Amino acid sequence: MPRRLRPVELDFVATAPVRHVFERDMAAPPEAVYGALEDVPGWAEWFAQVSAARPVGAGAGRDITLTGGIRFRETVIAAKGPGLYAYRVDVTNLPGVRALAEEWRLAPAGGGTRVRWIFATDGTAAYRLAVKLARAGQARAFRDAVRTLDRRLKV
Repeated sequence: MPRRLRPVELDFVATAPVRHVFERDMAAPPEAVYGALEDVPGWAEWFAQVSAARPVGAGAGRDITLTGGIRFRETVIAAKGPGLYAYRVDVTNLPGVRALAEEWRLAPAGGGTRVRWIFATDGTAAYRLAVKLARAGQARAFRDAVRTLDRRLKV
């Protein structure tokens, strides 16, 4: 059953009860990486856990489906290319979650980009524990997604 989450803004990313921060360098320049973040349907091509993605609301939002059937209706809360792309989840079928936002920060690094992804969330005690236990899997998913995206952008 879909549930509406607490609407949060960009400051939540710094104050959320559970925050996972991941960083990785890419060879692609920030402008190219940012373009891939804004290309919502393209996420399914480089982020393996995303099985479907489509923009909604003239690009102000996103409908995301993960492998396994978890769905998110999201609102883009920051789109300041080429350095910042962030969104919050408004509606989901994921149990236990009360608020969720993700922030992607891009910075020049040598001739490429340092990508910083922050996953920020709040929910029931059981949900918070499950998310903390899932951190290693998120780290692998992020590493693999960045690697795949970097290969795609080199073509």
